[in-house]
Amino acid sequence: MVKNEFPKDFLWGGAIACSQADGGYREGGKGISTQDCRFFDPNWDEKTIYERAYFSEMSTAGLKKAIEDEGNINYPLRRGIDFYHKYPQDISLLKELGLKVFRTSISWSRIFPNGDDILPNDEGIKYYRDLFGKLKENDIKIFATIVHYDIPVNLVLKYGGWKNRKTIDFYLKYVKVLFENFGDIVDYWLPFNEINAARFGTWDGACLIKGEEENYDQSIYQCVHHQFIASAKVIELSKKMLKKPMIGAMIARFCSYPATCKPEDVLQSIHDEQYSNYFYLDVMARGEYPKYMDRFFEKMGVNIQFAEGDKELLKNNTADFVSFSYYSSQVSTIDQSWSKTCGNLVAEANLNPYLKTNEIGWTIDGIGLRIVLNQLYDRYQLPLFIAENGLGTFEKLEEGNTIHDDYRISYFEEHFKAMKEAITDGIDLIGYTAWGIIDIVSCGPLTMDKRYGVIYVDYDNCGNGTGNRYKKDSFYWYKKVIETNGENL
Repeated sequence: MVKNEFPKDFLWGGAIACSQADGGYREGGKGISTQDCRFFDPNWDEKTIYERAYFSEMSTAGLKKAIEDEGNINYPLRRGIDFYHKYPQDISLLKELGLKVFRTSISWSRIFPNGDDILPNDEGIKYYRDLFGKLKENDIKIFATIVHYDIPVNLVLKYGGWKNRKTIDFYLKYVKVLFENFGDIVDYWLPFNEINAARFGTWDGACLIKGEEENYDQSIYQCVHHQFIASAKVIELSKKMLKKPMIGAMIARFCSYPATCKPEDVLQSIHDEQYSNYFYLDVMARGEYPKYMDRFFEKMGVNIQFAEGDKELLKNNTADFVSFSYYSSQVSTIDQSWSKTCGNLVAEANLNPYLKTNEIGWTIDGIGLRIVLNQLYDRYQLPLFIAENGLGTFEKLEEGNTIHDDYRISYFEEHFKAMKEAITDGIDLIGYTAWGIIDIVSCGPLTMDKRYGVIYVDYDNCGNGTGNRYKKDSFYWYKKVIETNGENL
């Protein structure tokens, strides 16, 4: 029978990342994390923000300075939106909104401040027990990301981070503590956020300092391999420690159409999809490296170092569901003069002339979401979860402490209709978490003024403001969508 409505148990939700929201820097025994080290100068102009914050990589000097700058305020991810202290009132707002599920990440450096500590930090465990308990009190399921770009910086300084296979052992020790303490309360687990980010945002995804790498590409993909192994080991561990494990895989989904019907453009589209998207999910959901990567690695001078048992581990421990972020789409072409725009994690994307762009240049493509859902389900036949989606734009609080964000409502409406159509197509879509459900520090530019939330947070790019939360028009619209389970769009 054809389904023409959202499942009754569909998980309408919202998402944040601890590094962008929490604040509480160095409180409760927290160690310094890699995201704590990203610098932002509020005097930078738009061009400099783009060059220095959005798509820059970490330098050795920058990392050293960041670690020494304990009192410097120019590290926005150290303050976030003070979710660390304000989460009870934020959860009350999420309850009022009617969320069924809330996705957040756990800060590794709150549980093991240095990453290689002998014992976990009890204060960090208590914080998450209280946070998760408050969510459950409000009938909100928990989707926990174990690493969202954010690892203890000591692991980078002392061991080389994900380049070193020892980091897998430290990671598994951390995961075991999470399962022991929260295994009975967390509903969905995600070992890594946007695992393909290692290729596009290398400090975020792989914690590599480009200037120190003799073969940058080799280092990136070796880091990714270690993350694949770590993810498989999480699944292996979950079978022993959790009653009903639901462990996911996630990528940033780069949807790319052939720019023309020229065969070369079609072939380029196939390669772009393979190298940017499918490779990562093929390993995590199918359990083996796909053959098409052999030629790619040979061209890039990459030789992945496998340890004994790696292939069997990957094959025997595949993901329970596939999740992804989706914001926009682009086109693939061999034409180097094709018009450009920007997109999630990429400085330049080939512009689709048939689509409108938002204020920051990202294309708006609801049908692309339906296409992606069909492609992923056809390929993997696993439940799908949209872990991130939303519209980021510049907003200022209006008279009466309101935000009239019809543009965000329009974006949501277009994408929700596409989701409903995909379900009618036969897709097993189990959940959706709108990104930055509460305004947070944007991961790219490190600013507050690029906002995604249906809840406005009164902080500026310097961290000034009351920190008060205000409901936007989209809050009330999304609330009705949830109440009617997607019938009222």
